[in-house]
Amino acid sequence: MEKIKKIGVMTSGGDSPGMNAAIRSVARTCAFYEIECAGIYRGYEGMIEGDFIELNARSVKGIINKGGTFLKSARSVGFRTPEGRQEAYNQLKKANIDALVVIGGDGSFTGALIFNQEFGFPVMGIPGTIDNDIAGTSHTLGYDTALNNAVEVIDKIRDTASSHNRLFFIEVMGRDVGHIALNVGIGAGAEEILIPEEDLGLERLLESLKKSKESGKSSSIVIVAEGDKTGKNVFELKDYVNEHLPEYDVRVSVLGHMQRGGSPSCFDRVLASRMGVKAVESLLDGKSNLMVGLINDKITLTPLVKAIKGQSKINKELIRVSDIMST
Repeated sequence: MEKIKKIGVMTSGGDSPGMNAAIRSVARTCAFYEIECAGIYRGYEGMIEGDFIELNARSVKGIINKGGTFLKSARSVGFRTPEGRQEAYNQLKKANIDALVVIGGDGSFTGALIFNQEFGFPVMGIPGTIDNDIAGTSHTLGYDTALNNAVEVIDKIRDTASSHNRLFFIEVMGRDVGHIALNVGIGAGAEEILIPEEDLGLERLLESLKKSKESGKSSSIVIVAEGDKTGKNVFELKDYVNEHLPEYDVRVSVLGHMQRGGSPSCFDRVLASRMGVKAVESLLDGKSNLMVGLINDKITLTPLVKAIKGQSKINKELIRVSDIMST
């Protein structure tokens, strides 16, 4: 591998708090090692169009506390084609960019891996997604912030639930995994938590709510991951409970994208800084096709192919804790 003199950094897929902090870390680590850094606007689409900006230690000041990504993110139909990837490669070479740091999730890493296989272009991944659904790391960028955002809102909803003796179904993000729902549910003191990995079933849900009512609980919070299969959707759950437990005054709240916004937590800022340093140093050491992760509070490297194909595992102990706490 030729000596790397310039590294490109991009964000792709859904935005997550901490992405800006990671871009900052990559740019400043490049400056520390006296190599150039280029920001790539709008992910792979911007790569195809050659939409680059020079980054240095000063150009990334004041962004560590910003949510989202100032480099923007966009879907790229063109990059899915050999012709599109060829044009992206041509643009990188034209800009004298020797390696890539890709901040994103499963789809972003898949694109990076294919790009490396076709052109031998050095790539390094940093996991940025609030769903925490990437193998090879205990935490993805934005996950901790999303948990705190959700808990803060649910605490406010509980005030209303208690005042009016209501049952709230609160949907949080998590199409394929229940990490957010499980942790938020425990942190917010939910009576039940519905996640894709555990099919509670409608009858058991009714039994649980009946027991809560009989034990003297005048209000209840049920956290529902958007990918949960107990009902077709959270509104169907509401209708089912209304039909079978008419004594409950049921409401639905979908938190949606507010979980993804806002200033990143201290944890996410520090994690982004650590991951950015590791990504650049790994590329300079001649490494490629790897994702930077966090395991047992140590920064580690995992082959991109494992991060893509692997599925993060739900914490079984937290499920047990949840069952005990809902007593």
